[in-house]
Amino acid sequence: MSNPINIGMSEADRTAIANGLAGLLADTYTLYLKTQNFHWNVKGPMFNSLHLMFETQYTELALAVDEIAERIRALGLPAPGSYREFGSLTKLSEAKGGETAMQMVAALAADHEAVSARARSIFDVVEKANDQPSADLLTRRMDIHEKTAWMLRSTLED
Repeated sequence: MSNPINIGMSEADRTAIANGLAGLLADTYTLYLKTQNFHWNVKGPMFNSLHLMFETQYTELALAVDEIAERIRALGLPAPGSYREFGSLTKLSEAKGGETAMQMVAALAADHEAVSARARSIFDVVEKANDQPSADLLTRRMDIHEKTAWMLRSTLED
């Protein structure tokens, strides 16, 4: 027998927020995998700087995946955790393979923007439910993704 969750939010609000966070988790995991793929496979004159940049980014994303999943669990719902679930929930596409270094950078910039937009899209339900922990999580994720997208876009400029 499980204990009922009584954190000052309705079950409907907790479910809506957790479902939104599940999409964010899937996007974040997909971006993590793509970034690690690009870290392994980048080549060309900017190899060293991009290899290190991608490593920094996927390391941060690995921590984010855990934080998002744990917030879903704190809301009382199961966190998705399989490639099948992530594939059905994510809005991002996988890497096709054979991308040039600059195609990798452009793809990651666009994906960071998309993940930030996903986080922003669930902010209304979080605010209406007065869910400050989820709002804080979303705010931090948007800040990180938008800053990372800016840095990646800057790499593409002459």
